[in-house]
Parts: sequence; C-alpha cells; structure tokens
Amino acid sequence: MSEIIDIMGKFDWTPFWISLKTGVVATIICFFLGIWAARKVLKLGPKSRAAVDSILSLPMVMAPTVAGFFLLLLFSLKRPVGNFLYTQLNIQIVQTWAGCVIAASVIAFPLMYRNARAAFEMLDPDIVYAARTLGMSETKLFWKVVIPSCGPGVASGTVLTFARALGEYGATSMLAGNIAGKTGTISQRIANVIKDGDYLTAGVWVIIMLVIAGFIMAAINFISGRKAQRRW
Repeated sequence: MSEIIDIMGKFDWTPFWISLKTGVVATIICFFLGIWAARKVLKLGPKSRAAVDSILSLPMVMAPTVAGFFLLLLFSLKRPVGNFLYTQLNIQIVQTWAGCVIAASVIAFPLMYRNARAAFEMLDPDIVYAARTLGMSETKLFWKVVIPSCGPGVASGTVLTFARALGEYGATSMLAGNIAGKTGTISQRIANVIKDGDYLTAGVWVIIMLVIAGFIMAAINFISGRKAQRRW
C-alpha cells in the first residue's frame, strides 16, 4: 500500500492529458466526418454504397499497425504529401501530437460512421417528409429533425469513438512515436513501464483505464436504456 501511495505522489499525469486531448479532438473530427459520410453514402446506389462503405469501414477490421504503416508512408517527409505539408505549410505530422490525433481519428472513424449510418437507416422517412412540407431547408432539417431523431444512435457512436481514440496504441505508435510529454499516451506508457519491469506503475495506469472504461460503458448503457424506454 505504501508503494502505491509513493507512486501516486510522484505520478506523472502527462500521458493522461495527452490521451484525453487526443480522444476529444479525434472524437470531434470523427463526429462531423462520420455524420457527413453516413449521410452521403445513404444517397448512393447499392453497388457504389457497398464499395464506399467497405473502404470507410476498412480501419475497423485492419490491424492498427497496418493503418499506422500506411499513414507513416503518407505523411513521411520523404513522401509528396508529408513533404508538401512541411515545406509549404510548416506542418509536421510524424512524431508530433497532430500525428496522435490523425492516427486516433482514422482508427476510430468507422465506429462513428457505422453507428450514424445505422441510426439514419432506422429513421422514419415520414418525419423528414413532414418537415419538408413545413418549408425547412435541407441543412436545417438535418440538424433540427434528423439528428435529434437519431440521437441515441449518434450518441452511442460518439461515446464509442471517444473510447477507441482514447485507447489507441498501434497506429499512434507508428505515426506519432512515443515521445514523453509530447506523444506518449496512456497505452504507450503502460507498454513502456512493463518493458522496464515496473508492473506496479503499469497496474495503476490499467486501473485508471478500467475506471474510464466503466464510465464509458455506463454512458452507453444509459443511452441504450433511454432508447429502449422510448420504444416501449
């Protein structure tokens, strides 16, 4: 017990704040991109929809290190995109916090996209038709009618996206590296201290992640419970 107290007294919370910032920013990015993509995909024909859906869902079934490898190739300073961003816009992605956000966003995006799409598919079209008869613009109709009607599904996707972005490890390690105080997330911190044989510190971080996971599951169950109550 005294060892745990000593560790908590000297505890470096930097990985927590890096992970939290990464999770929040990645969730915001995925929220808007996921909703936009889901809306556009549903307007496509069956064959085009299947093809685009497969591409957008690919990071969900792909190993994170594979996704990280492709991101590293894309944003490397030796590649056209990475070189252009650095030389023309002074933006570096590799081994920076921006890399953490991009990696987490790519891996977490399918969760937001697929949950939003499923919610839109379950929406009663009569609600949309009724709103159009009132003269609402398509933009206003979408944000004032569609999104509130699909609230539980969109909210569940948002929570799951945050959870996935918060705990991302593979792609983040490939693209952003593990720089203490800069790109070192909780997942990377756990892996590092285990390599050093410091299982006590790793255990503390694991407990922190379990607590966060518990809150996330409680939020999902709360959202699902409200949805079930509305149905019955």
